[in-house]
Amino acid sequence: MARAFLFVLDSFGVGGAPDAAAYGDEGADTLGHIAEFCAAGAADRAGLREGPLSLPNMSELGLMHIARSASGRFPAGMPVPEKVYGIYGAATEISRGKDTPSGHWEIAGTPVSFDWGYFPIEGDAFPKEFIEALCREADVPGILGNCHASGTEIIARLGEEHIRTGKPICYTSSDSVFQVAAHEVHFGLDRLLAFCGLARGLLDSYNIGRVIARPFIGQSASTFQRTGNRRDFSVLPPEPTLLDRLIEQGRHVHAVGKIGDIFAHQGISRVIKANGNEALMDASLSAIDAAEDGDLVFTNFVDFDMIYGHRRDVPGYAAALEAFDARLPDVHKKLKPGDLVVLTADHGCDPTWRGTDHTRERVPVIAYGPGIRSRSIGVRRGYADIGESIARHLGIPAGPHGRSFL
Repeated sequence: MARAFLFVLDSFGVGGAPDAAAYGDEGADTLGHIAEFCAAGAADRAGLREGPLSLPNMSELGLMHIARSASGRFPAGMPVPEKVYGIYGAATEISRGKDTPSGHWEIAGTPVSFDWGYFPIEGDAFPKEFIEALCREADVPGILGNCHASGTEIIARLGEEHIRTGKPICYTSSDSVFQVAAHEVHFGLDRLLAFCGLARGLLDSYNIGRVIARPFIGQSASTFQRTGNRRDFSVLPPEPTLLDRLIEQGRHVHAVGKIGDIFAHQGISRVIKANGNEALMDASLSAIDAAEDGDLVFTNFVDFDMIYGHRRDVPGYAAALEAFDARLPDVHKKLKPGDLVVLTADHGCDPTWRGTDHTRERVPVIAYGPGIRSRSIGVRRGYADIGESIARHLGIPAGPHGRSFL
């Protein structure tokens, strides 16, 4: 039996990207800086966590050695285990950008070789003709925002006006993205999703990677809260991915969390939604139980990025990493001979960095399972090596990008 379980810790970068300066991210290091803050006592939060960053399970799978190979140093305050039990290394992204689709598609064997479209920082973010067409087709009186912003901040600032006027809140970031926040009750969830669907079609000519629906609830700035009904409207990958190749071979792809949205629901057999890292882990464990010989379980753990990275919450990010690490024994207990687990990330989002955007970094690559021999695979030139390793493990033909490390 051969099965594969691919877990993406969204934004868990390990620094060291050779082209980071081109993205304004020279020196960014998500793991390294979180560990540094924890070691200095700057990530203590009453009732949440305290002390040095503690990731014993991932450390025994090679995380400390990964950090050193990627950034040149071991993370501060974290013990280096005497023995490592997994395949371990880092990967340098070759796709242009530091966004979710590019990272995930490259992991799945399909790097992005084109440039995404982006919205300007100065003045109105969105083209006038696009907004006019969108408001006309969606029958809304206009939009609020029209700028670069943090999602939680702009909802707090404009949420009450949105409820009063019926105008959706539209904003962007340094990613190729058009985000829409609207109240689930006052505006309506179905109406928000329909609005985003219209926007997706209108933005294709602008080469925008994603439209994201960001529903929220509450009645005032102090009570507004985003819900778990987020949905991403992505363009299709530029060529077949590992997921497509698995489906062609009669295998099943179990997409947990936002994986289905990221791949525009192409190459997906089954979508399993869950809200929050704990629920995503529970859903992943259930998917492992259901997975058959030759199947892939593919999960995105979004909280690291969405709740802690973008909000620059170091204690929260550290606690989320520790909670994830503590659940890995639950995964170990599910493994059968022939199973392969891969832990990686799609980009960085250093919570100590300026601004609120992603950071260009290398990502960790950890692979383990029954009978897998521990060894270093160094720094890989491209995330596609991950997808090709899974393809080889599951016994399907190799793709055109990347090289297996198995």
